[in-house]
Amino acid sequence: MTTLADQRIGRMEFLLNLRRRGITNAAVLRAMDEVPREHFVRAEDVDAAYSDQAMPIPCGQTISQPYVVAYMTERLAVEPTHRVLEIGTGSGYQAAVLSRIARAVTTVERYRTLADAAKIRFETLGYANITVVVGDGLEGVPEKAPFDRILVTAATETVPAALVDQLAQGGVMVLPLGAPDKVQSIVRLTRAPTELVREDFIPVRFVPLLPGRAQEL
Repeated sequence: MTTLADQRIGRMEFLLNLRRRGITNAAVLRAMDEVPREHFVRAEDVDAAYSDQAMPIPCGQTISQPYVVAYMTERLAVEPTHRVLEIGTGSGYQAAVLSRIARAVTTVERYRTLADAAKIRFETLGYANITVVVGDGLEGVPEKAPFDRILVTAATETVPAALVDQLAQGGVMVLPLGAPDKVQSIVRLTRAPTELVREDFIPVRFVPLLPGRAQEL
C-alpha cells in the first residue's frame, strides 16, 4: 500500500523528471502538478499513477505517459484567454491539464462510458471550465468554433479538414500524425492567412483516431 509520504515523493520525482526531459513552461509544470493523476487511472494502477508510462483504460484506450501530455501541452502554447478543443477525452487527464491553463476546454469522446466517467471526475475535482461532448472527433464541435487551440490525442494519417475549419486564424493544432500501426510524429500546425504552417517534433505511438460515435460503449 502506497503511503502519503510515498505519494509526495512520487509527485516530486514526477515533476523533476519532466524538467529533466526538457519541459520548461511554468504554466504547464504547474498544471501537471495540480492535476491528481491518480484520479484518472484504473484502481489497480493508482500506485503507479506518477510513473512515466502510458496505461490502459476502459474501451481499449490509453492514458498517455505524463511526459507526452506535458510535451504536447507545451507545444500547444495555451494562454489563459484561450478556448481549447480536445479530441479524445479518454479518462480526462489531458483535458484536466489543459483546463488549468486555458479559459475553457471542450473535449470530444466517442465512447459514452469514458465521457460519463470523465464528467464525474471533473465535477469531483471542481474543474468547471470543461465541457464533455459525446460524438465524432473527426467532426469536432462546429457550433462552438472557432477554437484558439486544438489538441488531438489519437493518431490520424491526414489532418482532419473539419478541425482545420474550426481553428481560428493564428490558431494552433497539435496532433500525432502518421499510420496508427506505425510510429507517428507530433505535429504542430499554425493557421496562417493563406496556409497551414507545419512543424514536426518527437516520434510517438497513439491509438488510432476512429470515425463516428461508438455504438456500444
